Amino acid sequence: MERHFDEQLQGLKNHLMKMSALAEVMIADAVKTVVERDAAAVSPVYEREEIVNQMEIEIDEICLTLIALHQPTAGDLRFIMGAVKTNAELERLADEAVNIVQKAEHLLNVPQLKPFSLIPEMATIARGMVRDSLRAFVNRNVDLAREVLLRDDRLDDLKAKMSVKLTAYMSEDPGSVPRALDLLLISRYLERIGDHATNISEIAIFVVEGLDVRHHADQKRFVNRTNGHADNLA
Repeated sequence: MERHFDEQLQGLKNHLMKMSALAEVMIADAVKTVVERDAAAVSPVYEREEIVNQMEIEIDEICLTLIALHQPTAGDLRFIMGAVKTNAELERLADEAVNIVQKAEHLLNVPQLKPFSLIPEMATIARGMVRDSLRAFVNRNVDLAREVLLRDDRLDDLKAKMSVKLTAYMSEDPGSVPRALDLLLISRYLERIGDHATNISEIAIFVVEGLDVRHHADQKRFVNRTNGHADNLA
């Protein structure tokens, strides 16, 4: 029975990694449409979205089956519950890739505003965060999970820089406003992909350590233990 459980658990991990890989490719194709103005990259994003949506259903069913048949406890139960949440995060970040390609389709029909190096850089960081957050979760690697959390700050900084540049463009040329707004939204979608990867890393930490680090909850608990009041946070 234990061997059968281990095999099913490994199957769950494989499904999650495949889903993550599909989402990564979706992000790459969506950004390729923006940067290279490659219309051929549009359809594959929508096709993979359908696969990701189906995989979300399958993974939820695997998790429910594992719980119902094996009644796991402690770390294994946390992992399976974490897999349910991770599954949802992957589906949502894949949706962000669809959002990007939808804006990219608008931009294909108008003159290019300017090739922004910040968008490919943001995409590279976001894809790396998705990949490594899944590796951290599947391998229960807390160090890698925490390293992914740090990268989110860089993504936020790049999004802020993008906003400054695009605001300047819109001020100088009112005719650029629709295109600039699309690019601004694309940078926002990339930032959200990083947020979803951050959530997965936080789930990985909870699975391994039983520690909730969302919204710096671990720091608040530390203050409660040492000072007696969370209000003492500076």
